[in-house]
Amino acid sequence: MIKITEGFFKLKEFNTDIRTEVMAGLTTFMAMAYIIFVNPAMISQTGMDFGSAMAATCISAAVATIMMGLYVNYPIALAPGMGENAFFTYTVCLTMGISWQVALGCIFIEGLIFVMLTLTKMRQAIIDAIPASIRYGIACGIGMLIAFVGLIDAGLIVKHPSTLVTLGDVTSLPVILATSGLIITSILIVKKIRGAMLWGILATAGIGIILGIVKYHGLVSLPPSIAPTFLKMDIKGALNLGLLTIIFVFLFMDIFDTVGTLAGVGELGGFMRAGKLPRAGKAMFTDAVGTCVGALCGTPTVTRYIESAAGIASGARSGLSSIITGLAFLLALFFSPLVKMIGGGYQAAGGSILHPVTAPALIIVGSMMMSSIVKIDWKDYSETIPAFLVIITMPLTFSIATGVAIGFISYAVIKLFTGYKQEVSWLVYLLAILFILRFVYLKAI
Repeated sequence: MIKITEGFFKLKEFNTDIRTEVMAGLTTFMAMAYIIFVNPAMISQTGMDFGSAMAATCISAAVATIMMGLYVNYPIALAPGMGENAFFTYTVCLTMGISWQVALGCIFIEGLIFVMLTLTKMRQAIIDAIPASIRYGIACGIGMLIAFVGLIDAGLIVKHPSTLVTLGDVTSLPVILATSGLIITSILIVKKIRGAMLWGILATAGIGIILGIVKYHGLVSLPPSIAPTFLKMDIKGALNLGLLTIIFVFLFMDIFDTVGTLAGVGELGGFMRAGKLPRAGKAMFTDAVGTCVGALCGTPTVTRYIESAAGIASGARSGLSSIITGLAFLLALFFSPLVKMIGGGYQAAGGSILHPVTAPALIIVGSMMMSSIVKIDWKDYSETIPAFLVIITMPLTFSIATGVAIGFISYAVIKLFTGYKQEVSWLVYLLAILFILRFVYLKAI
């Protein structure tokens, strides 16, 4: 059985082993376990049943992530996307007044369109068209975004009316816990302890229990019913011509969030070959299928998670890691109290929800992803300015897709007006135009 597993996932070829992949898969799960509670808490504001939304979140994440492992053999986890679920909840349903059933119908149609696009050569062409400097910028930008999220989750960075953000209360228990976890995990990594990231999360959780921040909620519970949202999408209602813009925006967010993350984690994991990501088409197809499965179950767009970088940084190199993460999502249906204890949020004094247990892992992963910055040719400003704009806009706009869009637009414009247009693929210019249209559509909604 062990030899079959090693052979199927090519573990020796990728210089990894079963133990490393298992530990890394669990690390990825813990880093993104918050979505099990955050996603249903958000989308249930539309009238969806919370328990059903939670079950849909776990099931869709498990199906898509296991498919990524078996079909693509990449250590990339998928789940309902943050950003997409916010757009679904606050813009489409609560602001525009569209029912969640119709909104899910839009998601399903978007997923089908994405599936059809990935069955053409366009899927690989989009990935291959990303200029090297933009690709490196995307990896660094995602690193900055992950670290920024980690600093916010730790309570080290908080809102400020004048400067937008400022240093949080470093004497508060959540910040002390996160800082302690950051130090412990860093030491384990420097000392090259296997599974350092996972042990760091567990150690932080243990300290959290002592400090009273992490609450014991029990171990097991019966899984909630998925019936209230399963197959409740309204496809007929979503086919209304007035909703084409909504479908287009969901599609755009899905495609380019996927493209950006694949490029970023591809650089971190060393998966790129001659500037191209092998099996990128299969990875995008998995993302598209996951979105359709999510809509069927009752949750918005399922997409790849930047927290996969936590597992990759822990040594994950094959799809076996994804299998472990996917199975963990299924087990979470029965161990939701335990998952909530580690991945659940802590309500701070100001009302904000912090995640001090998993925050240290995100900060460290962010630092690791910055290594690609040395690969950018900083002497060529036609390359470095777009790359820098990608790096800086991702964390400041809280969006991978927006960072990718700014990068492509600036790259195409600078090359076009500085005499380098012949060096740029026609697809870069086409994508730049589409990104401009994306901003126009978003403003119109």
